[in-house]
This record gives sequence, structure tokens and C-alpha cells, in this order.
Amino acid sequence: MSFLPIRILIIEEHPFKRVVASQVFQGLGCVDVITVADNAEALDLLGRTGRVDIVLYSLKTHCTQGLAWIEELGRSGLFRSVIICSVYSNDLHSAIERMLSMHGVKVLGYVNTVVNANEISTLVGRFLELLDVRQPDVSIPASFKLSSRSELEKAIQCDEFKAFFQPKFKLVTGAVDSFEVLVRWEHPRHGLLYPGEFLPLLSEFKLMDDLLFAQLEQGFIFLRNASAAGRQLNLAFNLQAEQLGNPVLVARIKELIKRYGVPAFCLTFEITESGLLEMSPTILERLICLRMMGVGLSLDDFGVGFSSLERLCQLPFTEIKLDAGFIRDLGTSARNRIIVGSTLALGRALNMAVVIEGVETENQRKLLIELGCTQAQGYLCAHPMSAERTLAWLDQKYAFINDV
Repeated sequence: MSFLPIRILIIEEHPFKRVVASQVFQGLGCVDVITVADNAEALDLLGRTGRVDIVLYSLKTHCTQGLAWIEELGRSGLFRSVIICSVYSNDLHSAIERMLSMHGVKVLGYVNTVVNANEISTLVGRFLELLDVRQPDVSIPASFKLSSRSELEKAIQCDEFKAFFQPKFKLVTGAVDSFEVLVRWEHPRHGLLYPGEFLPLLSEFKLMDDLLFAQLEQGFIFLRNASAAGRQLNLAFNLQAEQLGNPVLVARIKELIKRYGVPAFCLTFEITESGLLEMSPTILERLICLRMMGVGLSLDDFGVGFSSLERLCQLPFTEIKLDAGFIRDLGTSARNRIIVGSTLALGRALNMAVVIEGVETENQRKLLIELGCTQAQGYLCAHPMSAERTLAWLDQKYAFINDV
């Protein structure tokens, strides 16, 4: 059994249910499992021992005090995500998710009982996937800390930060002509590290621009190699809104495009909606400059922020990426189906492409096709891959299509 380097807190008033829930998590490889009887005990424990990764919380029927308690927990900032035991309707679940998201807490999902190991396993897996933490078969020493700016700068200079590529695919045919560029750190001592383990430090040390430029160069080399193999591909890079404050950002991007001979229309920058809440004339001017160069702009995690329609009207976006949370319960949530359908209609009306994130199952693919969606991204097609593996994957994929 693999060790899962995540910390679990179970809040349950019934002693027997606490034991059963603890055994379920331990059976999945979670060795750091804590149990408490109520919120007061939970807050006291978290205040003494620090943050946990997942909280399992039972929301009792007709108990508004339980809702107040979970909001208080969320406000504490002492946990990253929650699994909620609840029999309430999907519309209330959506409202609870919104409330907790305001405190930076991710709702992994809902279960009717804590003893269903399969459901808990799926939701723990969702934590590992959505928060992009280390995979369970590799362990990092608990003492591992990356506090040195010079170490991070050296890692960028030595190309230890590697571009990984996840395809955007056509839902009907499975065809792929575009990839999102993600990042992994091939650490010389600790192996492959995931973004959650180093991006906060890069941001703290103001090194996100250096990382972006390194990723652009790796991406452009990938495009050149793909072109040599006869494949015309598009790449999407993540760009934080605050990076648009860099006065040399646009000029540097333009210089790299010219140096590598990459057509600007092959590039898209994905900007999260929540990062655009504070819009200045300077940021808007740089977005306009990127569009005038021929670069695409994608509004990432659409629907998570609070002013989506306003942003679509104000800013020169060419693509909408709908947050994965809206398709998780697509088969059972009429509201989510309406939201997906409305977003697709909005994209058509505004002449914007719409990409649905987080597609993991064949059932989700079929439902999205019925709703009129054409393009998606998610593990159903492929996980993020290194540049070399991506090119090999494309060769294999299209060799199979040609054989058929």
C-alpha cells in the first residue's frame, strides 16, 4: 500500500463513526488521520498543530448551527479542502461550495455516509489531482523546505523547471491540436515536484516572470520540433494578472516570438478570472497589445469569480475555459447542465471558443456533446506529459487513427 503524504481531520460526534471513518482513510494509505468530536475541539487542535489537507465533516439535517460551524472552520484558514457528509440538494451544495471558496477552501464532494471506501477514495484522488500535489508513490522528507531564492534562480537557469503538456481535445473525434503548458520541477535530490510545492515560493520571491520566459522558450522549442514532424500545434500558457504589471512583459514575449519564429496565433495566455478583480488601464493596455500581436487570450476558471460577464465585455478575450466544478455532477445537477449550456451559448454569441475543463469520464464526454460542446481538457484524454513523451504520444495517437 502506498503512503499518502496528506493530513486528514475527521469531525464526527459519534465515536463509532469516527473509528470507521478513520479506518477508511488509513486503508487508503493516509497515516496522518486525526479525529475529534466537534468544532471547538477541531479549532483548538488546528490552532495547536497547524493546517490539515482534508476535513471530513457531517452536515446534519435541519441543523443550521452545523452550517455556521463549517463556515467558522473555513474562516480559520486551517484546512485546504473538505468532504461533506450531506443529504441536502445540489443547489444548497453549490451555495455551500461558493461560501467556502470565499475562504480559499475547496469542496471535494459530498457523501451520504462516511463508511463508503470507494467514494472516499475517489474524493481523496480528486484532492491529489485538483490541487496538483505529489503523487503518492514518491515521498518527500518532512524536513524538505525550499526557502532560498538563489536555489530557485539556479533551478530556472539550469532548466530544472520542465514544461509539461496537457492536450485540449475535440469531444467528438478525439483530435488534438492544442496543449496547455504546465510546469514540473525535476529536482536533483527530491525528484519530480508538482506546482503546489514550489509556485508559492516563486511568487513570493517575484520569480514568476523568469519562470514564464523559461516556459515560453521550452514551449517554442516543442512547437519547432512538432512542426518538423509535420504537426501544427497551439500552446496555452498560464499568466497571472499581476504579471501584466511588468513593463517589459509584452516586449519580452514579442522578442521570444521573433527569435524562435513562432506564429503569434499559435499562442494563448490563460488568465484566471479571480485575478482580474482589480483592473487598471495599464493591465488593459497590455492585454490589448497581446491581442494586437495576434496572441489569444483565455478567461480561465470561468464562473468561479464574481464578475464574469463584466470581464467578458471589458476585456479582449478570445476563449472561455469553464471551471471543472460545473461538470462534476453534470449527470445529476440540472443547474450545472443549464450553466454549461448557457456558457456555450454565450461563447457562440460572442464568437469565443469554449473549453470545458476537468473532463474525466466517458459519461461526461457524452453529456457535453449532447449540450453542444466541442472542445475539452482533462484526464479522459491524457495527463500532463513531458515534451518528449507528448511528441511520442501524438505519433502513436495518429498512427492508430490512420490504421483505423
